[in-house]
This record gives sequence, structure tokens and C-alpha cells, in this order.
Amino acid sequence: MAQSAVYERPIARVWKPVPKRQSAIHTVAMVLEPGHWAEFDPFLLMAEDWFQSGTFDLHPHRGIETVTYVIEGHLRHFDNRNGSGELGPGDVQWMTAGRGVIHEEDPVPGETVHSLQLWVNLPRSEKMAEPRYQNLLAKDMPVRGVEGGWARVFSGSSGGVQAPTKNHVPVTMVDIHLDAGASFMQDLPGDYNGFLYVLEGRGRILADGTEGAQGQVLWLGRSDKAESRVTIEALESLHVLLYAGRPVREPVVAYGPFVMNTRQEILQAIEDYQNGRFA
Repeated sequence: MAQSAVYERPIARVWKPVPKRQSAIHTVAMVLEPGHWAEFDPFLLMAEDWFQSGTFDLHPHRGIETVTYVIEGHLRHFDNRNGSGELGPGDVQWMTAGRGVIHEEDPVPGETVHSLQLWVNLPRSEKMAEPRYQNLLAKDMPVRGVEGGWARVFSGSSGGVQAPTKNHVPVTMVDIHLDAGASFMQDLPGDYNGFLYVLEGRGRILADGTEGAQGQVLWLGRSDKAESRVTIEALESLHVLLYAGRPVREPVVAYGPFVMNTRQEILQAIEDYQNGRFA
């Protein structure tokens, strides 16, 4: 009975982001377009970037977390709080901007970095949290093995494998690799919103037979059950990222790198930044 109560998530929508050239050294595709606050909650946006050194200067953030997954290249970062590090292919940086941080992300000179950056909203109670970095190196993260494949767990849990990542908002992030013919089942709380992004290959969702191929986003249908799951079958060798999180369900007011709950809080963020209060 318990098994039958678990809801198999279908796919509500499929789309393919279109890369757009921003400059001679930067191309971007919006995987999740900003502005769909209620639909994507707790996620604000996701950008897929191809960029070289000099693309992003020092810039501030407040009220969000950024989750950066490096697909290709090596990405260096540093901030005004003496934080620094370097990420390689398969690594993730989970940055909590909280009350304010000024940082820079820059490829190693001579390299082009291909990355995904997801913005996660912070609830009102955590908007002014102390900033922190979690450099989640692939070699250090737990791996779940399945027949014909494996998955690296960057946040939350998968098949009993738990990531050590600290979350202000509960988020599951799993990096899935499957051979052709293999399948992977991911349990999710029923109230989570989530999506799959196919990096390589082609797969199918068990619930409704929806297929997804390289470069496509598959947004999960909502669930009114306490527990749900999504089952993926690889039609050919498949590399897919799964993200899901608990909605914050609060007003969103966004202005550039600042995401708060009210316009007044945005004006305060601008004033604080201009007056050096992000140190």
C-alpha cells in the first residue's frame, strides 16, 4: 500500500534554451527565465554560460544563493570577505549571499568555462543570513550507484545517500549518469518544485513517456501527494541534472543581483552596497 501511494511525477512542460551571444567572450542561454517567481519557486533563474576571462567583474549579491556547476574549464573565484577557490569540471559552488557579498568569478586565463548557475531564493527569515561558500568538489561528494549508472549527490539525498551540504531552503541536486537502457528513480517530497536539464544523450520519463534530449529542460508536474518520485530511463547514454526544492511562497522583488521581499528592502540593499556595508 505504501508503495502505491507514491506519486510518479509526469512532465508539465519541455523547452530548449536558446544561446545568445552577449559579447566576443560571452554567450548565455537562459535555462530558467527570471520573472516566473510562483512557477519556479524556490528557483529564481538559471543561466548556462560560455565565457572567458574578463566577462564578470566584481559584483554584489544579497538575498539569494547561487549554485554554480562547472561543465567544462576551470573557474576561479574570490570575494571581499577573503574567500577564494577554484572549480573544475563536475564541481559545484554553493554561495549564500545572505546579507551581502561582493565577488568575482573568472575563468583561468586562456580557457573558456561552460557552466550552469542557478539562483535559489532565500526566505525572509534568511535574507540577511551570514554569507558563506560551500565548495562542493566532485571528488568529495557522495555517490549513489545503480545498475547501469551512478549519481553524485550535491544536495539533499538520493536512494539513502545524503549530501553534507547545508541548506537554508531544502534543495535536492543530483548529477545523474546512465548507460543506455538503465533507469534511475529519485524520491522527492510532494511539495517540491523541480526540473531536469539534459547535458548529454536522451532519456524518457516513466510516468508519461515524455522524452528529453541534450539541451532540453523538463519541468516536473506538481504533486498533491506527501511523497512523489521521478523515474528516468536512458534511451542512450545519458547525463542529466535534477534539481528540486521546497517553495518559499513569499513575495519576490528583484533588482539585478538583489532579490528581496519589498521595494524598500531593495532600496536599502542599494544604499548599503553604495556605502560599503557589504564588507
